[in-house]
Amino acid sequence: MTNDHLVLISGKSATGKSASLRDIQNQPGVVYLNCDMGKKLPFKNDFKNLVITDCAVIYQAFDQAEERKDIHTIIIDTLTYMLDLYETTRVLTVGEKESRKAWGNYAQFFKRLMSDKVAKSTKNVIFLAHSADLFNETEMVTETLVKVKGSLMNNGIESYFTNVISSKKLALAKFTKDNADSPLFQVTPQEEALGFKYVFQTTLTKETVNERIRAPMGMWTPKETYIDNNVQLVIQRLTDYYCV
Repeated sequence: MTNDHLVLISGKSATGKSASLRDIQNQPGVVYLNCDMGKKLPFKNDFKNLVITDCAVIYQAFDQAEERKDIHTIIIDTLTYMLDLYETTRVLTVGEKESRKAWGNYAQFFKRLMSDKVAKSTKNVIFLAHSADLFNETEMVTETLVKVKGSLMNNGIESYFTNVISSKKLALAKFTKDNADSPLFQVTPQEEALGFKYVFQTTLTKETVNERIRAPMGMWTPKETYIDNNVQLVIQRLTDYYCV
Protein backbone atom coordinates (compact mmCIF):
# COMPACT_ATOMS: atom_id res chain seq x y z
CA MET A 1 0.00 0.00 0.00
CA THR A 2 1.29 3.46 -0.86
CA ASN A 3 0.17 7.03 -0.35
CA ASP A 4 -0.02 8.87 -3.68
CA HIS A 5 -0.41 12.19 -1.90
CA LEU A 6 2.98 12.25 -0.22
CA VAL A 7 5.72 14.81 -0.79
CA LEU A 8 9.01 15.85 0.79
CA ILE A 9 9.88 19.54 0.54
CA SER A 10 13.53 20.02 1.41
CA GLY A 11 15.57 23.18 1.45
CA LYS A 12 18.08 25.25 3.35
CA SER A 13 17.05 27.68 6.07
CA ALA A 14 15.20 30.84 4.98
CA THR A 15 14.16 29.48 1.58
CA GLY A 16 10.42 29.59 2.22
CA LYS A 17 9.59 26.05 3.37
CA SER A 18 7.18 27.02 6.14
CA ALA A 19 5.82 30.04 4.26
CA SER A 20 4.84 27.74 1.40
CA LEU A 21 2.04 26.35 3.59
CA ARG A 22 0.17 29.65 3.75
CA ASP A 23 -2.27 29.04 0.87
CA ILE A 24 -3.42 25.52 1.72
CA GLN A 25 -7.17 25.38 1.25
CA ASN A 26 -9.58 24.54 4.07
CA GLN A 27 -7.02 25.15 6.81
CA PRO A 28 -9.13 23.72 9.68
CA GLY A 29 -8.68 20.36 7.94
CA VAL A 30 -4.87 20.49 8.35
CA VAL A 31 -3.05 18.78 11.22
CA TYR A 32 0.24 20.63 11.70
CA LEU A 33 2.80 18.66 13.71
CA ASN A 34 5.29 21.21 15.01
CA CYS A 35 8.56 19.44 15.87
CA ASP A 36 10.50 22.71 16.31
CA MET A 37 9.78 23.39 19.98
CA GLY A 38 6.62 25.31 19.19
CA LYS A 39 8.20 27.83 16.83
CA LYS A 40 5.40 29.86 15.24
CA LEU A 41 4.64 29.78 11.54
CA PRO A 42 5.35 33.05 9.69
CA PHE A 43 1.67 33.63 8.88
CA LYS A 44 -1.73 33.47 10.56
CA ASN A 45 -3.48 30.16 10.09
CA ASP A 46 -6.36 27.94 11.19
CA PHE A 47 -4.38 24.69 11.28
CA LYS A 48 -4.86 22.20 14.06
CA ASN A 49 -1.47 22.89 15.63
CA LEU A 50 0.17 20.26 17.78
CA VAL A 51 3.57 20.89 19.39
CA ILE A 52 5.49 17.60 19.44
CA THR A 53 7.55 16.89 22.55
CA ASP A 54 7.27 13.10 22.35
CA CYS A 55 7.70 11.35 18.99
CA ALA A 56 5.13 8.69 19.94
CA VAL A 57 2.47 11.40 19.60
CA ILE A 58 3.15 11.50 15.85
CA TYR A 59 1.89 7.93 15.47
CA GLN A 60 -1.18 8.85 17.49
CA ALA A 61 -1.82 11.91 15.34
CA PHE A 62 -1.90 9.79 12.18
CA ASP A 63 -4.28 7.29 13.79
CA GLN A 64 -6.62 10.03 14.99
CA ALA A 65 -6.56 11.82 11.63
CA GLU A 66 -7.70 8.62 9.88
CA GLU A 67 -10.80 8.56 12.06
CA ARG A 68 -11.84 12.08 11.02
CA LYS A 69 -13.37 12.90 7.64
CA ASP A 70 -12.77 16.62 8.17
CA ILE A 71 -8.97 16.15 8.16
CA HIS A 72 -7.41 16.20 4.69
CA THR A 73 -3.72 16.98 5.26
CA ILE A 74 -0.98 16.13 7.77
CA ILE A 75 2.19 18.27 7.87
CA ILE A 76 5.41 17.38 9.69
CA ASP A 77 7.62 20.44 10.18
CA THR A 78 10.32 19.35 10.01
CA LEU A 79 11.47 15.77 9.48
CA THR A 80 14.92 16.95 10.53
CA TYR A 81 13.75 18.31 13.87
CA MET A 82 11.55 15.26 14.41
CA LEU A 83 14.56 12.95 14.25
CA ASP A 84 16.61 15.37 16.35
CA LEU A 85 13.86 15.19 18.97
CA TYR A 86 13.93 11.41 18.91
CA GLU A 87 17.71 11.45 19.36
CA THR A 88 17.50 13.90 22.27
CA THR A 89 14.72 12.12 24.12
CA ARG A 90 15.28 8.44 23.28
CA VAL A 91 18.96 7.97 22.34
CA LEU A 92 21.06 10.42 24.33
CA THR A 93 19.19 9.57 27.53
CA VAL A 94 20.38 5.93 27.67
CA GLY A 95 23.68 4.52 28.83
CA GLU A 96 26.55 3.45 26.62
CA LYS A 97 25.51 -0.23 26.71
CA GLU A 98 22.02 0.57 25.44
CA SER A 99 23.19 3.11 22.85
CA ARG A 100 23.41 0.69 19.92
CA LYS A 101 19.87 -0.55 20.50
CA ALA A 102 18.65 3.02 20.86
CA TRP A 103 20.11 3.98 17.48
CA GLY A 104 18.43 0.95 15.97
CA ASN A 105 15.14 2.10 17.45
CA TYR A 106 15.81 5.57 15.99
CA ALA A 107 15.89 4.10 12.47
CA GLN A 108 12.93 1.83 13.11
CA PHE A 109 10.83 4.73 14.41
CA PHE A 110 11.13 6.47 11.04
CA LYS A 111 10.73 3.29 8.97
CA ARG A 112 7.60 2.33 10.86
CA LEU A 113 6.22 5.85 10.49
CA MET A 114 6.67 5.62 6.72
CA SER A 115 5.50 2.03 6.21
CA ASP A 116 2.73 1.77 8.77
CA LYS A 117 1.36 5.29 9.19
CA VAL A 118 2.23 7.36 6.11
CA ALA A 119 1.81 4.62 3.50
CA LYS A 120 -1.59 3.63 4.88
CA SER A 121 -2.85 7.18 5.36
CA THR A 122 -5.69 8.45 3.19
CA LYS A 123 -4.61 12.07 3.82
CA ASN A 124 -2.20 14.37 2.02
CA VAL A 125 1.10 14.00 3.89
CA ILE A 126 3.69 16.77 3.61
CA PHE A 127 7.14 16.54 5.17
CA LEU A 128 9.36 19.60 5.38
CA ALA A 129 13.09 19.01 5.89
CA HIS A 130 16.35 20.92 6.10
CA SER A 131 18.95 20.20 3.43
CA ALA A 132 22.72 20.56 3.64
CA ASP A 133 25.72 20.44 1.30
CA LEU A 134 27.99 17.44 1.90
CA PHE A 135 31.12 16.41 0.02
CA ASN A 136 30.94 12.90 -1.43
CA GLU A 137 34.51 11.64 -1.38
CA THR A 138 33.70 8.62 -3.55
CA GLU A 139 32.16 10.67 -6.35
CA MET A 140 34.28 13.77 -5.64
CA VAL A 141 31.23 16.04 -5.79
CA THR A 142 29.25 18.16 -3.35
CA GLU A 143 25.75 16.81 -2.86
CA THR A 144 22.72 18.62 -1.49
CA LEU A 145 20.61 16.32 0.67
CA VAL A 146 18.64 15.90 3.87
CA LYS A 147 21.24 15.15 6.53
CA VAL A 148 20.24 12.76 9.31
CA LYS A 149 22.13 10.29 11.50
CA GLY A 150 22.69 6.57 11.67
CA SER A 151 21.67 3.99 9.06
CA LEU A 152 18.97 6.31 7.70
CA MET A 153 21.75 8.49 6.32
CA ASN A 154 23.22 5.53 4.45
CA ASN A 155 19.89 4.73 2.80
CA GLY A 156 19.10 8.39 2.11
CA ILE A 157 15.92 9.93 3.51
CA GLU A 158 14.85 10.91 -0.01
CA SER A 159 14.67 7.24 -1.01
CA TYR A 160 11.45 6.94 0.98
CA PHE A 161 9.70 9.49 -1.27
CA THR A 162 8.64 9.45 -4.92
CA ASN A 163 8.17 13.22 -4.87
CA VAL A 164 10.97 15.41 -3.56
CA ILE A 165 10.79 19.16 -4.19
CA SER A 166 13.39 21.77 -3.26
CA SER A 167 12.60 25.20 -1.83
CA LYS A 168 14.89 27.97 -3.04
CA LYS A 169 15.45 31.71 -3.04
CA LEU A 170 16.71 32.71 -6.49
CA ALA A 171 17.42 35.86 -8.46
CA LEU A 172 14.79 36.63 -11.09
CA ALA A 173 17.49 36.45 -13.76
CA LYS A 174 17.58 32.68 -13.15
CA PHE A 175 14.16 32.18 -14.67
CA THR A 176 13.50 31.83 -18.40
CA LYS A 177 10.64 30.90 -20.70
CA ASP A 178 12.12 27.41 -20.83
CA ASN A 179 12.09 26.72 -17.08
CA ALA A 180 9.45 29.03 -15.58
CA ASP A 181 6.67 29.87 -18.00
CA SER A 182 3.42 28.46 -16.68
CA PRO A 183 0.34 29.52 -14.70
CA LEU A 184 2.11 28.05 -11.65
CA PHE A 185 4.80 30.74 -11.80
CA GLN A 186 3.78 34.33 -11.10
CA VAL A 187 6.13 37.22 -10.26
CA THR A 188 4.58 39.80 -7.93
CA PRO A 189 5.42 43.54 -7.98
CA GLN A 190 7.21 43.09 -4.64
CA GLU A 191 9.38 40.32 -6.10
CA GLU A 192 10.16 42.52 -9.09
CA ALA A 193 11.30 45.27 -6.75
CA LEU A 194 13.43 42.91 -4.66
CA GLY A 195 14.93 41.12 -7.64
CA PHE A 196 14.45 37.61 -6.23
CA LYS A 197 11.72 35.05 -5.71
CA TYR A 198 11.02 32.13 -3.38
CA VAL A 199 10.24 29.09 -5.51
CA PHE A 200 9.93 25.32 -5.59
CA GLN A 201 12.25 23.47 -7.95
CA THR A 202 10.34 20.41 -9.14
CA THR A 203 12.82 18.70 -11.47
CA LEU A 204 16.57 18.49 -11.91
CA THR A 205 18.61 20.76 -14.14
CA LYS A 206 22.21 20.42 -15.33
CA GLU A 207 23.27 22.77 -12.55
CA THR A 208 21.52 20.71 -9.86
CA VAL A 209 22.29 17.10 -10.84
CA ASN A 210 23.79 16.46 -7.39
CA GLU A 211 20.60 17.36 -5.58
CA ARG A 212 18.01 14.73 -4.70
CA ILE A 213 15.00 16.31 -6.37
CA ARG A 214 12.75 13.68 -7.92
CA ALA A 215 9.30 13.23 -9.42
CA PRO A 216 7.43 10.59 -11.45
CA MET A 217 7.82 10.86 -15.21
CA GLY A 218 5.54 13.48 -16.71
CA MET A 219 4.35 15.01 -13.46
CA TRP A 220 6.04 18.35 -14.24
CA THR A 221 6.80 19.86 -17.64
CA PRO A 222 10.16 21.54 -18.37
CA LYS A 223 8.42 24.93 -18.12
CA GLU A 224 7.34 23.95 -14.60
CA THR A 225 10.88 23.35 -13.38
CA TYR A 226 10.33 26.37 -11.12
CA ILE A 227 6.92 27.17 -9.65
CA ASP A 228 5.60 29.43 -6.90
CA ASN A 229 6.46 28.14 -3.42
CA ASN A 230 2.86 27.21 -2.78
CA VAL A 231 2.11 23.76 -1.36
CA GLN A 232 -1.48 23.94 -2.60
CA LEU A 233 -0.18 23.86 -6.18
CA VAL A 234 1.73 20.67 -5.36
CA ILE A 235 -1.27 19.04 -3.70
CA GLN A 236 -3.40 19.80 -6.75
CA ARG A 237 -0.80 18.40 -9.12
CA LEU A 238 -0.54 15.17 -7.11
CA THR A 239 -4.31 14.86 -7.28
CA ASP A 240 -4.38 15.51 -11.03
CA TYR A 241 -1.50 13.12 -11.74
CA TYR A 242 -2.60 10.12 -9.70
CA CYS A 243 -6.38 10.38 -9.95
CA VAL A 244 -6.66 10.37 -13.77
